[in-house]
Amino acid sequence: MKKQLLIVDGYNMIGYWPELSRLKKQNLLEEARNTLLKDLSDYAKFEGIEVVVVFDAMNVPGIASSYKMYQAEVIFTAEDETADSYIEKMTGERMNVLTQVSVATSDLAEQWVVFSQGALRVTAKELYQRVHASQKNISAFAELQLEQGNRRNSPWNSNQMKNLENCMDFLMGEKEKSKE
Repeated sequence: MKKQLLIVDGYNMIGYWPELSRLKKQNLLEEARNTLLKDLSDYAKFEGIEVVVVFDAMNVPGIASSYKMYQAEVIFTAEDETADSYIEKMTGERMNVLTQVSVATSDLAEQWVVFSQGALRVTAKELYQRVHASQKNISAFAELQLEQGNRRNSPWNSNQMKNLENCMDFLMGEKEKSKE
């Protein structure tokens, strides 16, 4: 099975996802970026994929950087480089027989360029739906783990657990008799 790599145009998602767009309009761009990264990191971990989020820093001098946050690689492009050109270059470099690259953007021109390189296209709306469906699955999985409690790590099978409960009940009964 091929390794799955999702390259995300960060500001494109912020512009299209309702809660992130709202944060951007309130001049809370850093909070919108962090929320996007957290959501994508949870999605990446649960789905078992690699995620790279590219933010455009074309008009911000000297900000080019790359770092890991949560489960995602975060890239701010160089001063004179658009996120689109960076994504196109990265797609060409990372696309091979062992890696399937998907690019998340709603920019139609960008979708066609990466598609011509063999990458899959994912719109902002599609990624939003996938991430939120994954969040529901994560919640359901977590709830199931809580319901199972400590038994999931127990070395005993159900018959042994029943016998242990019977022994405990017997001992508790003996303890009550001794008090009388």
